[in-house]
Amino acid sequence: MTNDPATCPPSRWLSIIGIGEDGVAGLPSAARTLIASAELVVGGKRHLGLADELIRGRRLAWPSPIGDAIPEIAKHRGRPVVVLASGDPFHYGVGDLLMRTIPATEMLCLPQPSSFSLAAARLGWPVQDVALVSVHGRALEAIVRHLHPGARVLALSWDGDTPKKLAELLVARGMGRSRLTVLEAIGGPRERVRQAMAVGFALADVDALNTIALEVEAPPDAAVVALAPGLDDGLFENDGQLTKREVRAATIAALGPHWGELLWDVGLGAGSVAIEWLLRHPSLAAIGIEDRPERAARAARNAAALGTPDLRIVQRKAPEGFADLPAPDAVFIGGGLSDPGLFDAAWVHLKPGGRLVANAVSLQSEARLIELFQRHGGELVRLEVAKAGKAGTGGVFVWRQAAPIVQWRVRKP
Repeated sequence: MTNDPATCPPSRWLSIIGIGEDGVAGLPSAARTLIASAELVVGGKRHLGLADELIRGRRLAWPSPIGDAIPEIAKHRGRPVVVLASGDPFHYGVGDLLMRTIPATEMLCLPQPSSFSLAAARLGWPVQDVALVSVHGRALEAIVRHLHPGARVLALSWDGDTPKKLAELLVARGMGRSRLTVLEAIGGPRERVRQAMAVGFALADVDALNTIALEVEAPPDAAVVALAPGLDDGLFENDGQLTKREVRAATIAALGPHWGELLWDVGLGAGSVAIEWLLRHPSLAAIGIEDRPERAARAARNAAALGTPDLRIVQRKAPEGFADLPAPDAVFIGGGLSDPGLFDAAWVHLKPGGRLVANAVSLQSEARLIELFQRHGGELVRLEVAKAGKAGTGGVFVWRQAAPIVQWRVRKP
């Protein structure tokens, strides 16, 4: 039996090789042979320098943006190409980028220990018990969600200033007694490991290539983002348009986030529902649609302060603003139900099997939800919350009833 060349994939022509700070000395013999025999070797200038003595073919340093190199790599399909990467290319590395255009069956990956693994080994930290975060090319505030009393965090830095900026963030959140260990050029001859507390952080001349190990110390009054939904209302800067704590917790439960899903928060306001959605799992995504610039800016500040700087905010009026957005798995409508076209447009864009949750406080919006409930089914719930408050002087407390919320929950067939 012969194989049809038209249907037979090429052999594993693309080799992704992890290289550490120890350079060629740390590479297995198979990796050395692949580099020496490659027609094209791609990598950062540092990586190309580390492997310099082995490279015989053409060199290509990553351009900016890095994706511009993919067409050049693809031109060599079927011929030997090596991509050099730091440590484990599939852990916050270039492997994911390459996989978007080149099948795994055409790749061979030879990883080295990642910076996370090396740092954990130096400190004696079990990796499975540590939060692993990258702030390399990402907002520093992404680390906020991991700042819990007693937590251990390993973070890939963006540059030599990152440890100081992280220390300042910790101090601002009342966690100044947290300890930072800065591991520079780890795994190579220039390796250096230093420690400092966040408050009074004074490590100087930090190498741009560094990993931060953080031991969080947070007193009871520190600004910790709780793991459960229903964050304190006081954590959200707002102008009065805020889905309150108890209703928000019920809303997130009704939306029922699953791994990797996208939420549309229509009428974003302070951003509280979208932020709490994102906090449930790092794989989740959210787009907030808000036409008022001051509210959009406020929601962005809230997202950064609460550890979800990846919240995407679209400053447009709904439903016109839905155009060109990726289809959502879930939709939350917290306002704007008076627009007769709003629900219909959101319903059209919602994926089959997706969930929609809408909250109403006014009688007009409540009537609209009843109409939609009768047409589409689902579940209609009335949420009432009362809190104890003082009645004048004398230490007498009474129940103060908040305006009831009517919530409609429905799944699209």
